[in-house]
Amino acid sequence: MARRPTVYDVAERAGVSITTVSFAFRQPGRVRAATREAVMEAARELGYVPSGSARGLARGSTGAFGLYAFDLMLADADPRTTAVPADASEVGEGDPRVFPLYVDEVERGFALECRETGRALLLASGAPSGSAVYDIAGRVDGLAIFPGTHSLDAVHAIAQSIPLVAFNTPGTDASFSHVSVDNREGVTRIVEHLVQAHGVRDLAFVGEGSMYDFAERLTGFRHAVDALLPDRPASPAGREGLETTEWATALRDLAVADRLPGALVCQSDQVALVALDLLAEHGVDVPGRVRVTGFDGILAGRLSTPMLTTVRQPFEHMGRIAVRLLADRLSDPEGATVFRTLPTRLVTRASCGCGAPVEA
Repeated sequence: MARRPTVYDVAERAGVSITTVSFAFRQPGRVRAATREAVMEAARELGYVPSGSARGLARGSTGAFGLYAFDLMLADADPRTTAVPADASEVGEGDPRVFPLYVDEVERGFALECRETGRALLLASGAPSGSAVYDIAGRVDGLAIFPGTHSLDAVHAIAQSIPLVAFNTPGTDASFSHVSVDNREGVTRIVEHLVQAHGVRDLAFVGEGSMYDFAERLTGFRHAVDALLPDRPASPAGREGLETTEWATALRDLAVADRLPGALVCQSDQVALVALDLLAEHGVDVPGRVRVTGFDGILAGRLSTPMLTTVRQPFEHMGRIAVRLLADRLSDPEGATVFRTLPTRLVTRASCGCGAPVEA
């Protein structure tokens, strides 16, 4: 392999200084258009690619932020979908609901903000107790994580070395910053809409509530129902399973016995989409027999039948804010960590009995 061209080669070919070459790639707004084009043309002719590691050695940093998801993409992988297909007939059509669509949308905002601020982005996933999180932490100037159902113990040591932001976690650990949404308020608005706009008096929460944000939604649901329906009758027997990991089995049993409540408030869109499929399999009319709502606002909810009523999280803003918090902490290592709680908005659609989508 030929010697890799350097910044000095590009500067000589373009007739400029190495500082100008650096600005042309990293801060193009500081270079005249004609000069920038001359640098880019020289780089193309030489096959030059800026070296991130070289920049890091020069300034003691990598110029990159990392985004890490704890095992959200690792559960129950089907080996038939991971093998490289030999021909077109073997190309499968996976279920989009098994992918971490919520993570994907936050990632988009994170990536956009990194690009607009001139930072590289590294993505990784794995178990919190494994080496992957430490490996990516050693390659970046700051790290954002989706902790999943696991303890945050594995990230405490990392937070002592580099800036760290966690999504949807309790803000009890001041060693790193947090970005979340107002989960309780979001669910409260769903319950208010079902009770006040549709006259529903019999509601049930669906989902196990194990993760922090899910637990917050379950708490918000209970408080809202207590406040809006203080004289409601006791919940019929058989619904306890809807708030456990066996919620799908419990929902199926209720559908078969025709003992469904008037509305199902699901802890996430992905749970709601599975619930819609299950109800359709048993001939249950949605929203005629039971109204169904989700939480998150993922794209798949707009493609479901019926379209899913949900609470939309500001995914892109969450990702962008995480980058800004990392950058702020990097510039001021002694600065205080931050807990940001962002608002959500209710989007009513056909699954709750509304017509055209309305955002409230």
